[in-house]
Amino acid sequence: MDIWFVISNAIVLACIYGTLAIGVSITWSSLGLLNLAYGFIFAFAGYGAWVVSQQVSDWGPVLLAAGILTGALGGVLVCALAFIPIHDKPNFTIRGLIGTLAINLLGTQGLLWWFGPRAKTLPGIFGDWKISMSGMVLSADKIGNVLTSILMLVVVLRWMQGSRRGLEIRAMMMNPHAAAIVGIGVRRTSFYVMAITGGLAGLAAVLLSQTYYISRTNAHDQGREHRALRGAGQCARRRDRRNGARPE
Repeated sequence: MDIWFVISNAIVLACIYGTLAIGVSITWSSLGLLNLAYGFIFAFAGYGAWVVSQQVSDWGPVLLAAGILTGALGGVLVCALAFIPIHDKPNFTIRGLIGTLAINLLGTQGLLWWFGPRAKTLPGIFGDWKISMSGMVLSADKIGNVLTSILMLVVVLRWMQGSRRGLEIRAMMMNPHAAAIVGIGVRRTSFYVMAITGGLAGLAAVLLSQTYYISRTNAHDQGREHRALRGAGQCARRRDRRNGARPE
């Protein structure tokens, strides 16, 4: 077994899925929404980038932008369907969990129906060069995946620290009740949150396509979601009891 090959692959996958996980964390901490529709957003963004590669351009930066924008669109759709109608209703967290899971199941099946069962592939984004050092070979896709993930997270972090909308999201994370008192609207802020986290999922989808084919199953494991559902529901109920109803 090539230990350096295993380590480099582990780092690449950690960066890609870490980007996705940070989006899940931002959504939960700011909106109190446990978004189980990230599998759908992930696949939706991957297919969106593939359509752009077939119809517009297969240039790497264009595909990255297409994945991010398509993922942001998917996040906004999930927000409009599963957050806005129920965020001020009793048992919002449980309802949101069930609603996003339903969107995930229906959405991924819709993608399967529309694009067919055959996996899609994106062209190489970072080229085909390699770097060899100390017996370890680092390909362009591995280096590009790690650097792009880190760069995207740095950009999001700087935006949240320095922009007005970013500060509003941080205020929602720290104290949603105080944020509502000073006039930070939950509805408006939720669209920003879901667009940003959807964009992170879209970037992860495009980066993962450099290692795996685009498929509705890449980020969607129905068995794991169902097994996690009970524990997530208990966590959500504890949060609701602690914070009470979320204000408008």
